[in-house]
Amino acid sequence: MTGTDELSKTVNELLESPGGLLLLDIKSHLRKRMKLLAFVFGLFFVACFPVTSNVISWLIAEDRLPADVNIIVITPVEFILLQVRLAAYCAASVVLAILIVEGAWRGGKNPALKMRLDELKANAPKPTKAAVGTFLAVIVLGAGGIGYAWNLLIPMLLEYLTSDAQNAGLATQWRLASYVGFVANLAVASAIGFQAPVVTLLVLRLEVITRSQVRRYRRHIWFTAFVLGAFLSPPDPLSLFLVAMPVIILFEFALMFDTVTRKTPLNL
Repeated sequence: MTGTDELSKTVNELLESPGGLLLLDIKSHLRKRMKLLAFVFGLFFVACFPVTSNVISWLIAEDRLPADVNIIVITPVEFILLQVRLAAYCAASVVLAILIVEGAWRGGKNPALKMRLDELKANAPKPTKAAVGTFLAVIVLGAGGIGYAWNLLIPMLLEYLTSDAQNAGLATQWRLASYVGFVANLAVASAIGFQAPVVTLLVLRLEVITRSQVRRYRRHIWFTAFVLGAFLSPPDPLSLFLVAMPVIILFEFALMFDTVTRKTPLNL
């Protein structure tokens, strides 16, 4: 019971803090914006769907596959369902970027945050600059994550998994949905994982949590990175390591950046 009471107390403290009030404010705001976000998702889904067939053709080009690998289709609707999935990935990524940018913008206008900044004798960030900077960071880091996945992670894992199967005397025929899903999952996982600095700096600068709290739960954050890596990567140790480690490194970099650049640093 002691552990449960301590956890409940910690949650209540977080909710009553300026950061907790900020999260409640964002939650209330998002409820009002659900129709707009649904419209944006639908718009980008429709826009991306016609392009997905070209993307699939590009992904299964012979020069992008390991040697002696054939791509096959098992069911009549497999190709169309794969197009739907890829279009949904694209639309969801746009909605996620909007949510992160809007969180930064709302943070600059939040009364509880302004009160906290007054206590620290610091100036509130201008919402426009915060939103633009956050948006650019999301785009750059997302592109970096996709580049990491495409140029290093995916080729290494495909070659490793293919060689392992072929050395065991197995024919390597891959189902189209499984292959493209494998590539897309790793690309999306890397793009999301590379947002670790943005998320870390946002929650620290908006006082959702303090650096002392981050330090206290650092091992939990590392463990969470590996758990998410296990969900988003193939079930082998190499994939898990290659997905989770960049997230942890970028998270630690964000903590160091916050320590160096914050005008009124909090004590670790």
